[in-house]
Amino acid sequence: MTFYKEKKSSEDRSMDEKQLSALLEMNSSEAVLNEVKTILHLIYPDFDDSPIISAFNLTIKLFKGNYLGYRACNSEYHDIHHTIDTFLAMARLIHGAVIEDTAFTERQIVQSLISALLHDAGYIQEEHDKEGTGSKYTAEHVQRSMDFVSKHSEELGLLDKEVEACRDMILCTDLAVDISSIDFLSPKIEILSKMLGTADLLAQMADRTYLEKLLFLYHEFKEAKVGGYEGEVDLLRKTVGFYDFISQRLRKTLDATDQFMASHFASRWDIQTNLYHEAIEKQRNYLNQILENPDSDPRDSLKRGEIVPKVREKYGDNG
Repeated sequence: MTFYKEKKSSEDRSMDEKQLSALLEMNSSEAVLNEVKTILHLIYPDFDDSPIISAFNLTIKLFKGNYLGYRACNSEYHDIHHTIDTFLAMARLIHGAVIEDTAFTERQIVQSLISALLHDAGYIQEEHDKEGTGSKYTAEHVQRSMDFVSKHSEELGLLDKEVEACRDMILCTDLAVDISSIDFLSPKIEILSKMLGTADLLAQMADRTYLEKLLFLYHEFKEAKVGGYEGEVDLLRKTVGFYDFISQRLRKTLDATDQFMASHFASRWDIQTNLYHEAIEKQRNYLNQILENPDSDPRDSLKRGEIVPKVREKYGDNG
């Protein structure tokens, strides 16, 4: 069975198919895994993807509540969909970097993709933890994710030095951390760490339901007692400034590693544009558009995924 779309000529590909969300079925974990395997074999034809498959299956079990000692994921923004999106974005960045003559060993790639899969494992509650949801760990979820990798390193097939590398990679997804202060094991691990920080952001903000899912994010923040937001609409309004913050972070703090995406799309799909940037810009423009009228509720213009009705049914009106 084929889970990804075959490469088409530029003449045959419609404009719709040039959208990021149309390249493959993003709601299918099998489709995403299959695409990542394809990418890995484009990088190295003899790539041993068995450690990646094993870590992927572990992650699915963990988020679904089938991993011994842990509950299912109940964070609605930082969910399995986001984790899988980050995993794919990381593989795409690695492919683009390799095309641009930045070589990585197989083991470095394995470490980076395991880190992508488990970078939000810290939101998962242990079996005995029945109070609230994993969202309460928002402030410390990165540290918890790092600790999860350390605790389960043997099952993940990681050596001690590889665990250290994974921890640094995951640490780079923390917006509050000064990345310049991290003592990376090697320049290549530093690049991969910044690429994971990039993949995490691109995966979130290019998600076609990003604006809708921000309403879930507000409630994650609320449970975690993260201040600064008066309600769902206030978070939407403040996201306008967040775009500028992230743009600067991608360019400076993360060394513009997002640019590797262009080489990936050109090689893999014969598309001469960075589809992540394009998707993010469209969302940004739409957000600005729906916020223009101060007398209307911007949530009424968020239609994708039937998320807004789900939020209202669960939390009521938290304007």
